[in-house]
Amino acid sequence: MSAFRKDPSAAAESRSGCPAAGPSIAEQFGLLPNQPQVAVLIPCRNEEAAIGKVVCDFLQALPDANVYVYDNNSTDRTAREAEGAGAFVRREQLQGKGHVVRRMFADIEADVYILVDGDDTYDAAAAPGMLRMLIERHLDMVTATRHGGGREAYRPGHRFGNRLLTFLVTRAFGNGISDLLSGYRVFSRRFVKSFPALSSGFETETEFSVHALALHMPVQEVQTLYRNRPAGSRSKLNTIGDGLRILRAITTLIRQERPLEVFFATALIMAGLGMGLGIPVVMEFLHTGLVTRLPTALLSTGLVLMAFLSVTCGLILDAVSRGQREIKRLAYLAVPPGEWLL
Repeated sequence: MSAFRKDPSAAAESRSGCPAAGPSIAEQFGLLPNQPQVAVLIPCRNEEAAIGKVVCDFLQALPDANVYVYDNNSTDRTAREAEGAGAFVRREQLQGKGHVVRRMFADIEADVYILVDGDDTYDAAAAPGMLRMLIERHLDMVTATRHGGGREAYRPGHRFGNRLLTFLVTRAFGNGISDLLSGYRVFSRRFVKSFPALSSGFETETEFSVHALALHMPVQEVQTLYRNRPAGSRSKLNTIGDGLRILRAITTLIRQERPLEVFFATALIMAGLGMGLGIPVVMEFLHTGLVTRLPTALLSTGLVLMAFLSVTCGLILDAVSRGQREIKRLAYLAVPPGEWLL
């Protein structure tokens, strides 16, 4: 980790290039001064063209928030532009958004966390409203659902993939999420400090949603403007490659969180195949007293036995999964809410 500025006043002095800031968080929400502490977290790589504006926009919208930019092996002036705009800059050498999120959540101490991409596609002006919703309704996550923007901002392949993956997650874990892959979210401290952060790449957005839905956390969504990237900025998301990785992450999470359903469905398939193959053999034996298709009989018996084993494995893993959810819930409850929530 590189050296970074620790004095907030130093950050304030470097904001001279940004527009005039709006009212403080305490003034906006009628809270005690300096309550709550808000951290804006911006993971980015090679966003020289956009990062300065993103930092300035969030400092204008939330002037007493601390903005942290985590540079993920950029080869351009991303870090320098971010620092010049007033952000605290740190570096994460492990490549991938999941690694950056893990590092940010572990390093930064705050009451509320705002996570946003550094490509200037999300509207910073929506942050106070999202923050207000989280505070007033005592939520753990507020997700910005994207609308607007042309084909370049939200490509048809990305849009279709997002809808498909969102459908799979909501079918498995319940409703409450309509934009699974949104990169703009507000989190409570409880969420951040209990989030396991196991992925390495863009699957981390899927983990956010599954973590919240699996533990039945209070969540909400807010529709926000989504716009084109500025000139010189390029998307790091690969539609097919990252889409397959996210799909694999979803199937893994479903197997881990809903093992009984997965293994029971597998058992039904194997039992159906076994019965389909075995019934003609049994009918022939009842008429002739002979088993002329011994390989088919053995295959049918094996499939039915595997179906029973699959159900047994599902029951055992479901008990294990329930215990893991209880541990996650206890870890979530172990993080006290901020005094401003009491």
